[in-house]
Amino acid sequence: MTATISEQDTPAGVGPSTRAVDALGALGAPPREVRVAIIGAGFAGLGAAIRLKQSGLTDFVLLERGNDVGGTWRDNSYPGCGCDVPSHLYSFSFAPNPDWSRAFSRQPEIQAYLRRCADDYGLRRHTYLGADVTEARWDSTRRRWLVTTTRGELSCQVLIGAQGPLSSPSVPSLPGLETFQGTTFHSADWNHDYDLAGKRVAVIGTGASSIQFVPQLQKTVGHLTLFQRTAPWVMPRRDRAIRSWEKSLYRRVPAAQRALRAGIYWGRELMVLPLRGNQKMLSIGEKQARAHLAKAVSDPELRAKLTPHFRLGCKRVLLSNDYYPALSKPNVDVVTDHIEEVVAKGLVTVAPDGTRVVHEVDAIIFGTGFLVTDVPLAARLFGRDGHSLREKWNAEGMSALHGTSVAGFPNLFFLVGPNTGLGHNSIVFMIESQLNYLLGAIKNVDGTTTIEVKQQAQDTYNADIQRQLKGTVWNTGGCESWYLDKRGRNTTLWPTFTFRFRQLVRRFNPADYNITTSDTTTSDTTGDTSAG
Repeated sequence: MTATISEQDTPAGVGPSTRAVDALGALGAPPREVRVAIIGAGFAGLGAAIRLKQSGLTDFVLLERGNDVGGTWRDNSYPGCGCDVPSHLYSFSFAPNPDWSRAFSRQPEIQAYLRRCADDYGLRRHTYLGADVTEARWDSTRRRWLVTTTRGELSCQVLIGAQGPLSSPSVPSLPGLETFQGTTFHSADWNHDYDLAGKRVAVIGTGASSIQFVPQLQKTVGHLTLFQRTAPWVMPRRDRAIRSWEKSLYRRVPAAQRALRAGIYWGRELMVLPLRGNQKMLSIGEKQARAHLAKAVSDPELRAKLTPHFRLGCKRVLLSNDYYPALSKPNVDVVTDHIEEVVAKGLVTVAPDGTRVVHEVDAIIFGTGFLVTDVPLAARLFGRDGHSLREKWNAEGMSALHGTSVAGFPNLFFLVGPNTGLGHNSIVFMIESQLNYLLGAIKNVDGTTTIEVKQQAQDTYNADIQRQLKGTVWNTGGCESWYLDKRGRNTTLWPTFTFRFRQLVRRFNPADYNITTSDTTTSDTTGDTSAG
């Protein structure tokens, strides 16, 4: 299926009105010049594109490395994949879905929702699939980003990094892994062609993905060995099917769905209180989680292995009703000994007393999460001084004003950047909050305008974030988590209520930036280096 775009719909710089699109995206190479280029077509990228169109700006492209929109909800198709935020909150406020089938949606339904958003808002013609960004360099002379992708090169005035933190799988460097003669894959790159029925399977990792696919695997594999480094806190998943009359109500009375969404939102907001140090509420939550474990696991030895030894919330709190029961089945073993190496037929563990055990398996599945504090895209972005963003963040630590702007990288804006992640509410709320700020910033970029956050503004903001994080369970809960970088700093999470973040970014503040035209600085640059 192909179509052509009329001239009125053709972004500036695309050329003739014959640029073809198919059912999934634009064909051919991207246009040579656009005003805005968006990296990633998941929730953040699609949200940015929708808001740009709504504001009247159509000169943009979505650069997506995958074969469809959806981001992490396209890539993570493992058995049992779903969301741990209620459906009616885990969606755009401006694109409600009255037809969610369950209180907590599964991956196929969320992916279908995002594809529908792309179709309903006419984003396919702007979307280039298989366009992995291999490099982006700021050209101070032209005052544009020069972007190289696997589908061609282009330049843009504004570059938006919307790749998200859960986009690059993390695989541990296990000695001997290359010698393993069986099958290996990460949960975010599930091998659906490999038949796991009756196989001996090793699962490494006990995070949010593992607790969803382990119960599914247990039903089909011959034997499952779960290698656990740290026992997570697991709470009941209050899921249910949404009744047909409820869906009908939401379709006929949209205000009813908005009211439900608001109720869910404020209920989730209250969950930040124990995470910020309310010990009484924290203890109540831990008591509930321990009761959940005790009810599901009768074997005292296994229950001891599965009991966390850090405070609730220090690592991501997980939701599941079938994880503990699955681990209690006779074809499952939970191994807590250290993995020493991988050999041709399996994995070797070493117990505290030095005992070595070889666990023979046919397949190894990694449920080991993503590269969150070492974003791979940062190595491909080169700013005003020619250095990469990875170099800057390695030297100074990952930070950005409002999780959006980084000094030294003009006209670059992140969505879901540093310290915008959440341990209690919906990341879509944070994305929509940033979009308001982003549109305000882009309104200040016209012609040859350069806009770059002042280093002092960024540093002051980041220092305040780190101060607020000091008393939270994320920093004091006694665990090692992906929230923390190699310095032990939390560069991932927002430290307080999400409505406070929305208040901060409700309006773009030009005073925090150096804004220049071809030869004139329009913002005070005292104590800062002007862009360009």
